[in-house]
Parts: sequence; C-alpha cells; structure tokens
Amino acid sequence: MPSSGYTKGLAAKLRTDVGEGDIGAEVRGRDFFPYRPYHLGPAPSRPALARIANAVQRVLASGRYAGAIWTQGSPRIEETVYWLQLLVDTTLPICGNASQRPHGQLSNDGDKNIVDSVDYIVSRVWADESGRNRAGVVLVQDQQVFAARDVQKADARPGGYVATGGHGGILGAAGWEGPAVLNYLPATRHTYLSAVNLTRLPAEVAGRLAGGETRVQIKDGRGDLLGSAIPRVTIVKDGNYTADDDDEDLAREVDLLAQIARNLAAHPLAGFVVEGLSPYGRLTSAVRTRVMRRAAFSGMPVVLTGRGNAEGFVPPPAVPFIGGRNLTATKARLLLMACLMKLGSVPAAADPDRPTAGEIEAVGRKLREYQDVF
Repeated sequence: MPSSGYTKGLAAKLRTDVGEGDIGAEVRGRDFFPYRPYHLGPAPSRPALARIANAVQRVLASGRYAGAIWTQGSPRIEETVYWLQLLVDTTLPICGNASQRPHGQLSNDGDKNIVDSVDYIVSRVWADESGRNRAGVVLVQDQQVFAARDVQKADARPGGYVATGGHGGILGAAGWEGPAVLNYLPATRHTYLSAVNLTRLPAEVAGRLAGGETRVQIKDGRGDLLGSAIPRVTIVKDGNYTADDDDEDLAREVDLLAQIARNLAAHPLAGFVVEGLSPYGRLTSAVRTRVMRRAAFSGMPVVLTGRGNAEGFVPPPAVPFIGGRNLTATKARLLLMACLMKLGSVPAAADPDRPTAGEIEAVGRKLREYQDVF
C-alpha cells in the first residue's frame, strides 16, 4: 500500500509477484495512497488488510530475507504492525518505521529509524535459541524498540510514540552506541505463535445475516486471505452524561441501531468494540448497554475496553460481552476482526432483546473461545 505510485504503472511481473492481476496504470486510492496534500490523501479501505497480510506472508516465506521493514505514515503504522503480528505466520523479525519529519525538513528522523531497524534485524538480538523471533513485530522509533501490541502515536514529533496498557511495551533499544539490545520480552502471542495467523485461519466460517446463518469464505484456493472476508467492526465511544434524560428510550440510539441493521443486511462477520469507563470498560448508559446486548445476541461479538490509554485490565465480563484486557479500542478492533475470521459469528437468539437461558448459554460458550484469544 505505497504512499506514491508510478506514472507509467508497474511491470507485469512485479504486479504478479505480489498477487495483483490487474495490470495497467495505477490509480490513486486503489494502488497508492499519498499523505499530502491532505485533501488528496485517501486512506486504504478495510479489504486492504488482506492484501497487506498476503504480501508480507509471501515475501517472508520466500526464504530470501533475514527480516522485513514496514514503512508507513506515523498515525497509521501502529495498527498495521499489530495486524502483521496477528496475521503473519513467520519466525523472522518484522520492524515498523515511520517518520515524524518528512524529507527536506530539518532533522528528518525517518532515515535513522530505518537504519536502526536494519541494525536490529542483523544483530539477531530478537532470536531465541532455535533462531525464531521471540519479540514479535516491533516498531523501531527514536532508538526505542516498541512491542507492536502496545505502541501508540501520542504526538507529532520525534519521541512522540508511547507504550499503552500500563505494563511495559518498550522492549529495548537500537541505534545507540553498540549493538541493539532487548531488556524485556512480551508474554503475548505473536506471528508464528498467534492463534489467528494466516495458517490457523480456516477456509470458511459461519456468518450471520438477518435471514439466518450463512457461510463466509475466508481464503481462496491458494490459501490467500480474501479482501471480502475482512469483518466490519465498529468502535463505539461511550462517555458520562450520555442519556438525553432520565427516561432513556432505546429508539434514540439511531446510529447504533442503524449499524446493527446494516451489519445484518450486508456484513455477515461483524462486531463492536466499546470504549467505556477507565479502566474496566463499563458502559455508563443503561440504554446503550441494552443496544450492545441486542448486537451480541444478534450474532455480533462486543468487546469492552477502557477509555483511551487505560492501564488496567478489562476482565472477562458477564455474557454477552468480551473483556478487552489492556488493549486500546483500535487494537481490540483488529484482534476482534481476526477472531471473527477464525471463530465465526456468535449464535443469535430468536429474540435478541429477550434471549432464553439456553441461548444465553450457547452465546457464552462461543464467547469463551473469543475471550481465550483476548
């Protein structure tokens, strides 16, 4: 998903090597995604996540490389490196790099970050006794090595990245005098250990539409992830003083009700992430809780996270919700998308507003599979 294109198009062989069959002139917003000027800067669509995962998986499986460096704009890279950590089945290191100052600006930092990633990869400080990557995907910025799961851009300046979740996230250093060093290792699963990597994803799963259960194809005949399989997960921001008055009316939540209806009409793999109170992700509004329960009992898993960069762990809540642990809402969204492609949608109740005891138990069994991954 490059930030610039070629005026005459790429050679056919290059396009074929990355799995793209449409040969011809490149189109802005489909083949390349410029950052500037801002009014001409389209962001990649959700199906692009399949293209990213397939391309990186194919490159690293070729046996030609010691590792990989993924470069991207500074506000976007935190999500992409976490997606690579979840989806790519490789024992090789992957480093992310961004630049807070563009080329031509005084003290551009991007080149230094790339060199530091090269140093990190060739140092093999990431390798365990069997030569496998033990650190997962990392973001190498400003001579710090961040775990992909925990890194977030906080400010538009060198040094503007922070570790989220309150329990580490900076694994070591690269680019200082001497070789790269790791002082800490993540305990979370990643890449070849990930429960939702490309190898572990099934060919198809059960989805849910208004008419009932349907089958959703996840991979094509070659084992590549399909862009059409990428689920639709909506982030809901909840805050205090949400209700219009003391008499809360379910019908007033028109945006959430419309999204639920849209999901049932067009998105058989769909879910929600609710950013609630810090640190346990609780919703403040009784009516919003009812709406999210309706979503969950309609087949759409709902994850609760804390507000912003919460330092607590959202524990496994009561059915029908999933605890997002100490993930931010944006990272929980990506993990839920991957889980939907691995586990499929949750069972739906005949009446989502009044599920039976048996239906609640069936949903709970399915959600425990999700909770195990989270």
